[in-house]
Amino acid sequence: MFRFPSIYSTVIIIVMLSSAVRALSSSSSRCATAFIGSTGVKPVQPLRYISTRMFSSTTEGGETSIVDTCRDKIQKALETDDVIVKGAFDDPNGSHISIEVVSDLFVGKRAVQRQQLVYKAIWEEMQGPVHVVDAMICKTPDEE
Repeated sequence: MFRFPSIYSTVIIIVMLSSAVRALSSSSSRCATAFIGSTGVKPVQPLRYISTRMFSSTTEGGETSIVDTCRDKIQKALETDDVIVKGAFDDPNGSHISIEVVSDLFVGKRAVQRQQLVYKAIWEEMQGPVHVVDAMICKTPDEE
């Protein structure tokens, strides 16, 4: 096995440590503190997690969230009350949703055709506030 001379090992260790210090000092962690001896560096305040009205399923002042809008449109288009639309919890602006639907209109249709019916119902929202449907489960009442 080849072995580096001790001076090269020392240089490699110093470079690795300086890279680690640089990465830690520039990372966007929740709470960071200034290194001893550094100037002009202020501690970073903890992030505050704020949910937007567009994301949440409960709103104030009679406004309708995107989750409620999608649920209503799917219920009307597929003639069912068995619809669950959820926003992704890690998405701050509500552009990711998941959908579960049980409808008689799915009888005799393949999975892709069922999804097409759901996408057709929320097509307008897909052009704006909804970026992607993370998960979609489409069943007939017999498949429950």
